[in-house]
Amino acid sequence: MDRAVLNEPARWTADAAIAFVDVETTGGSSALHRVIEVAVVGVRGGEIEFEWSTLVNPGIYIPSGIEALTGIGNDMVEDAPSFDEIAGELATRLEGRLFVAHNARFDYGFIRREFARAGRDWSCDSLCTVRLSRALYPGLPSHSLDSLIEFHALEVSARHRALPDAQALWQLWREFRGAWPADELQGALDHAARRPDLPVGLPPGLVDDLPELPGVYRLFGGEQEGADELLYVGKANNLRERVLDHFRGNDAKSKRLSAQTRRVTWTQTAGELGALLLEAREIRERQPVYNKQLRGACRRFTWLFADGSAPQLAELDAELLRSGNAYGAWRSEREARRALESLAREHHWCFKALGLESGEGSCVGLQVDRCGGVCVGREPLTAHLARVRIGLARQHLPHWPHGGPVVVSEGQPGCRQYHVIDAWQHLATFDEDEAADTLADYARAGCRTRGQFDADVFHILKRALRQRRVMPLPKPVEDSWN
Repeated sequence: MDRAVLNEPARWTADAAIAFVDVETTGGSSALHRVIEVAVVGVRGGEIEFEWSTLVNPGIYIPSGIEALTGIGNDMVEDAPSFDEIAGELATRLEGRLFVAHNARFDYGFIRREFARAGRDWSCDSLCTVRLSRALYPGLPSHSLDSLIEFHALEVSARHRALPDAQALWQLWREFRGAWPADELQGALDHAARRPDLPVGLPPGLVDDLPELPGVYRLFGGEQEGADELLYVGKANNLRERVLDHFRGNDAKSKRLSAQTRRVTWTQTAGELGALLLEAREIRERQPVYNKQLRGACRRFTWLFADGSAPQLAELDAELLRSGNAYGAWRSEREARRALESLAREHHWCFKALGLESGEGSCVGLQVDRCGGVCVGREPLTAHLARVRIGLARQHLPHWPHGGPVVVSEGQPGCRQYHVIDAWQHLATFDEDEAADTLADYARAGCRTRGQFDADVFHILKRALRQRRVMPLPKPVEDSWN
């Protein structure tokens, strides 16, 4: 398969022109959030050439959680320049330098996105000090900036402010230069600066644009030149690594998919649950070529077992899930009956007591010693039904343990989502900035699960909600939900 190496960077050395960069932002998503502070420490030949920093007016509200983390509030940026106003000077500060940052994809991604909003096509070679530290010190349990500051005894005046953090990177760089022979340091630099390969036809900027955040990605293309068919939808905790993994694979499916992919899009989510729910919906609705198709929302039949009576066949719905008396979820009545008949033969249940056989006298199973005799009074009906309930235990669908719809939140301040769930079904997802008003509207409307049962969402939520805290769908309140 033909492949192209994307803009393989120059072989940067420790004495090169370097820009140590740090940004503070309103949240974790470069697509949704904005830069509020940026700093650059310019170094050449191991000597500082300049230090530069500025607050930036993001044009959007700074969440309280971000203000608590950085100390940068809305009043501080009110009179600060916009990114458009600093774009020219920042581009000059970065020109001809290796862009170095801790978790560089984050800082680089925000800067690149801000330049794009300003109408500038900007890119440069970059190096991540997380990757460089891992190459030099593989035995360290953590390579976070806080951990490295402590390990190397660096002096930092204030964490989570742009200039002190950029200065910390310069100190870290000096530690690396002083602790390692030039050839070993160069080898680590080459390894950390290495860029992944992409199939021919994908834009070079894709490697830089893909965020290291959770979300759902889509691969488009096809066998014919110019085709733009949806080939694959997937979820990821790290979109960048997962998408690039598709183009690193050596199995036949990976090679075929890689050769056909000509376009990649993605949607960031606040966490894994949001990615799972969005992935399930898109696969169900859009039917990508390479995905195993999900079962989706359709009619399901269950055995309703309550009130000391024999199981009754019923169409599965939200009310049955709330009751806790539903056993199994089958595609048809015929499939459900066959399943119960198979269990009845295995456990010697009475077909007549279960309503699976009609006529006078004993059931056929009694005649071949496959019934305990409940049909002729030898076994009490209550004892027989107790055996049936025990035998069906593996088919039991857990009851919805809440009085109505609940809300599950995930993410961090500035990048949080709220999922509304009822009776093991997903109703809606809202971003942080719209949650308070929209959730109140849901409460006013008395929103509850309706319609057909979605087996895939049921299994996602059954696993996901085990360790998650839920909140009842609120009545209209003034709370901001932060």
